[in-house]
Amino acid sequence: MTPSILAEFADAGTLVEAARRAKDAGHQLVDAFTPFPVEGLAETFGVEPSRIRWAMLVGGLALAIFAFGLQWWSAVHDYPLNVGGRPLNSWPVFLLVPCEVGMLVAALAGLVAFFRQCGLPRLHHSLFDVAGFERASQDRFFLLTQEATDKQDGSLRNLLLDSGALTISEVKS
Repeated sequence: MTPSILAEFADAGTLVEAARRAKDAGHQLVDAFTPFPVEGLAETFGVEPSRIRWAMLVGGLALAIFAFGLQWWSAVHDYPLNVGGRPLNSWPVFLLVPCEVGMLVAALAGLVAFFRQCGLPRLHHSLFDVAGFERASQDRFFLLTQEATDKQDGSLRNLLLDSGALTISEVKS
């Protein structure tokens, strides 16, 4: 596997320009680390919309339908009990539990999908071994890239230096 290259930049504009140049040259953009959201960076990376909301919808609806079906089955077929001449299939009574259970499972499905999408739990990453990387949350901008498989000649390192990188480090994944 190709080692990743971490480049440090002084400002956001230089970072975005370097990311565009690296992508145009055919290199792979892995991630960017900035102290605040940078306009135009997500478009450069081509970030797709999150699928967390779909996981929440499917999980919540599936368990809500299951809970409703379970209550209906138990009241109509499994243990029919006629109380006060009411019908056995009294659906308004069955709605409270599926709503509550559906919301609970939707929240849990969203949490699990979020952890999966973020690659958590990961207790240590080799980026934390790079000197000065802690400044990514303060005043520095970092770009993590990988050299294209057909261009293993160090052209990415030169491209990043020409784009205004302050330091360049090699990171093993």
